[in-house]
Amino acid sequence: MPSTLVIFIVIIAATAVVALLAFILYRILRPRLKEEKPSDEQILEDEMKRVLQDVEDEEVAKQISNYKDDE
Repeated sequence: MPSTLVIFIVIIAATAVVALLAFILYRILRPRLKEEKPSDEQILEDEMKRVLQDVEDEEVAKQISNYKDDE
C-alpha cells in the first residue's frame, strides 16, 4: 500500500514540474510570439486602399469632383 501512495505522489510531482516548466516557457516566449496589432487608423487606411480605386480618366475625375461640390 505505501508503494502505491509513493507512485501516486511521484506522478503528481512530475506533472506539477512539467506544468511549471510549460508556464515558465510560455511567459518567456510570449512577447516574441505576440504580434503587434496595427492601429485602427492603419487598418482603415489599408481597407480604403484595397477597396477604392483611383480614377485614371481626367474627365471622369472632374465630373466626380463637381458632383461632390454640388452636394
